[in-house]
Amino acid sequence: MRAIIAGGTGFIGRELARELKDNGWDIVVLSRNPGKVADVFGGGVIGMPWDNGDWPDLLGPDTAVVNLAGANIAAGRWTRKRKEAILRSRVRAGERINQAAQKASALPAVLIQGSAVGYYGPCGNTPVNEYAESGTGFLAEVTRQWEASSAPLENAGVRRCIIRTGMVLGHGGALPRILTPFRFFVGGPPGNGLQGVSWIHLRDQARAIRFLMEQPETSGPYNLTAPQPVNFRKFAHILGTVLNRPYKTPVPPFALRLLFGDMADELLLGGQFALPERLLKAGFTFRFPHLDEALRDILK
Repeated sequence: MRAIIAGGTGFIGRELARELKDNGWDIVVLSRNPGKVADVFGGGVIGMPWDNGDWPDLLGPDTAVVNLAGANIAAGRWTRKRKEAILRSRVRAGERINQAAQKASALPAVLIQGSAVGYYGPCGNTPVNEYAESGTGFLAEVTRQWEASSAPLENAGVRRCIIRTGMVLGHGGALPRILTPFRFFVGGPPGNGLQGVSWIHLRDQARAIRFLMEQPETSGPYNLTAPQPVNFRKFAHILGTVLNRPYKTPVPPFALRLLFGDMADELLLGGQFALPERLLKAGFTFRFPHLDEALRDILK
């Protein structure tokens, strides 16, 4: 089998490429800079340009497409221009994949469409599964359009799995930023710490995507989150315990809003307790279902 990964040089994409390579998949990574692919992965992974490339010719019943492409949501303050770039990059990636499929002589076997638990909006203490409705806010709107961007392929008969991802823990992503105050003995939760943290270990994230690629009966939305979400207060407690650092210094909401603007309310002060109900029902087994085990594995 062959995997074509859009966004393959990113944090999740790199781990997914390694997971697939270790399990016998041929891998093509779409990139604006195909030369970067060789620098990132070395041999065994082919880089191809998004535009004016031959990758649509590779589509067919032995090919899976994974769409992880999009500008980093947490890379900077959410100005109007930044919000437009976040949304446009995601929608455009889905449109490009649709256009490529229209040019191809055959459709792919499956499309794995990226998304996030921000789809549900801030949910308070109420757990949500994949059957919950979409919420309000910028992230909810982005994920709705992101998911819809590749819907034409599903309408054409391609099996499509939508992966609503939580906070991915690993050597990258959000965790290094969270670690910094803990290392200086001033760690603690943002705000009151009661907001939900739907997290997943990076290795389980990659394993879950491969699982959905390889299980022909799976389709529709899946929460890619560990089965035991926690609130941020407990997250800080466990992280502080693992690091042997204090964990009770909260970050005032006004300071977060001053630094991050609207992003503070949706990414840091709001949250979800998202449950991977459909993923578990499909038979997936987590290697890291507990937060303390996940953090110890990453930080050992």
